[in-house]
Amino acid sequence: MTQKLTILFDLDGTLVDTAPDLMAAHNHVMNKFGYSSKSINEIRNLVGKGAAVMIGRSLWGSAKKEMSKITDPKIKDEMIKEFLDFYGKNIIKDSKLINGVYEFLTWAKKNNISMAVCTNKQEHLAVDLLKKIKIYNFFEYVAGRNTFEYYKPDPRHLTNTIEIMNGNVKKSLMIGDSENDADAAKSAGIPMILLENGYTDKKVEQIHHDFLIKDFIGIEKIINKFLNV
Repeated sequence: MTQKLTILFDLDGTLVDTAPDLMAAHNHVMNKFGYSSKSINEIRNLVGKGAAVMIGRSLWGSAKKEMSKITDPKIKDEMIKEFLDFYGKNIIKDSKLINGVYEFLTWAKKNNISMAVCTNKQEHLAVDLLKKIKIYNFFEYVAGRNTFEYYKPDPRHLTNTIEIMNGNVKKSLMIGDSENDADAAKSAGIPMILLENGYTDKKVEQIHHDFLIKDFIGIEKIINKFLNV
């Protein structure tokens, strides 16, 4: 069957509001290693580039007297491992689907739209989250931060996924919430649908996008434009 359309989704902040569980894991690590915890809004600004960047950026915001520890790879590696271990065991305590996601995925599946996830989350964590929140079976492929040798904003994270799915870049879309998604989509030549209030510290007008949505309610109207081309 010829694919009508391929849609690639970011995960954190796009399909699932994971900030509460990421905050719990982050603050667990920070408290254990003697750093200050973060609020839910601060966590939303740190998410998007993976655990290592989250920990690094959080540390960077600490007092200058702590800066020497940032460059210590052993300490950073220990913190990342602790974060991933804790988060993996508590991945779906308070995380929930973004409004309208399940209904849209159901609609897209009925319309023979091919779907995949391209996330900077570790692949095994992404798969585990998707399974536990019961939307894994909607997707043909899940590409995490460690699936390839590159990840968003590198456009190959998207284009390689499309190729694996036997899709067509010219018949593909990206849905995400941050500049990582937008920059990858722009470089790949793929239309970008941006969610407002994403996991980023940038303002909407600073992020490339072709369409702007609040959530997934009514997004079918946008997708139909591409189905009817």
